[in-house]
Amino acid sequence: MEASALGPARRGRRRTRAAGSLLSRAAILLFISAFLVRVPSSVGHLVRLPRGFRLTKDSVKIVGSTHFPVKVYVMLHQKSPHVLCVTQRLRNAELIDPSFQWHGPKGKIVSVENRTAQITSTGSLVFQNFEESMSGIYTCFLEYKPTVEETVKRLQLKYAIYAYREPHYYYQFTARYHAAPCNSIYNISFEKKLIQILSKLLLDLSCEISLLKSECHHIKMQRAGLQNELFFTFSVSSLDTEKGPKPCTDHNCEPSKRLFKAKNLIERFFNQQVEILGRRAERLPEIYYIEGTLQMVWINRCFPGYGMNVQQHPKCPECCVICSPGSYNPRDGIHCLQCNSSLVYGAKTCL
Repeated sequence: MEASALGPARRGRRRTRAAGSLLSRAAILLFISAFLVRVPSSVGHLVRLPRGFRLTKDSVKIVGSTHFPVKVYVMLHQKSPHVLCVTQRLRNAELIDPSFQWHGPKGKIVSVENRTAQITSTGSLVFQNFEESMSGIYTCFLEYKPTVEETVKRLQLKYAIYAYREPHYYYQFTARYHAAPCNSIYNISFEKKLIQILSKLLLDLSCEISLLKSECHHIKMQRAGLQNELFFTFSVSSLDTEKGPKPCTDHNCEPSKRLFKAKNLIERFFNQQVEILGRRAERLPEIYYIEGTLQMVWINRCFPGYGMNVQQHPKCPECCVICSPGSYNPRDGIHCLQCNSSLVYGAKTCL
C-alpha cells in the first residue's frame, strides 16, 4: 500500500519539475538571444523627423509683411527667433528716428515689465521661454522717416505666433509565441521575463518598453490540430535624455536616432531566437517565438491641445502646432478638431 501511495506523489513531483523546466528553457533562450544582440556601430536616422524641429535655429530672424500676418513657430519652453518690426524691403534700408511699439494678446508689451518677452533696441521681439499662453496675434507699430526732409511714415505689421511641440512618436510591435496551455501560470511568468529582457536590452538608449496587450488564444493549425499561442503587443518610445540612465549631449541623443537603434536591436533579438532554435538538436521548448510573426508600425501622435495641419501650417507640416481658437484636440490624436465654441489656443475640450 505504501508503494502504491508513493508512486503518484513521485509522478506529481516529476510533472512539476518538467513544467518548471519548460519555462526555464524558454527563459534561457531569451537570455541567450539578448546576449548575442549588439548595438550596431552606425545607424542612419529616420526621415520622419518633423521638419519644423529646426525652425528656431535656421530661421534666426523673421520679417513682417503689410499684406498678411506672418506665421511664426516657437518650440514650447524654448527661445524664439528674432521677430523683426520691419518688412523685407525695409530690412536693409536706412530708417531715420524709428520708433517701435509691440502689442500682444494681453496688450502692450514693455520689456522692463516682462521677463519672458523682450524688445531689443532695434525693435525686434524675442521670447526667452515660450509658453502655450503666449500664442496669438502680435502687432508691431513702426514709425520712421525715410529721409530727414520727408514726413513720418507709419506701418502696422502682424504676426501669428504659435507654440509647437515634438510629436509623441513611437514604434508598436506585435509578436506571437507558441505557448503553454492558456490557463498556465508559466505564460504569465514568461511575459514578465520577456518585457524585463527587452527593457534591459534598450537601457542605454533611454527607450521605454510598454506592454500594451497580451492574449492567449487556441489556434487550429492545418494538419496539426489545436495549439496555444501568445499574442504580444508592445510599444517602444524614447524617454527624455535627462531621465535616462546616462547623460546624453551629442547628436546621437535625438529621439529618432535612439528609436531607430532600438528598433534594430529588437529585430535582431527576435531573429536571434529563430537562429538559436534552428541549431537545437533537442525538442523545442513549449514556449518559443514563432518565426515571421514580428510586425512593426510607426505611430505619430500629438499631445492634447496640439495637432498637425499641412494646409494651415505649410511651413511646419510635421509639427504638432497648438490648436487655434475654433479647434481642439482632447487626446493624443494627430489633428485638431473643429469646435466653434473654443475661444483659446491649445483647447483640450469643446464646451
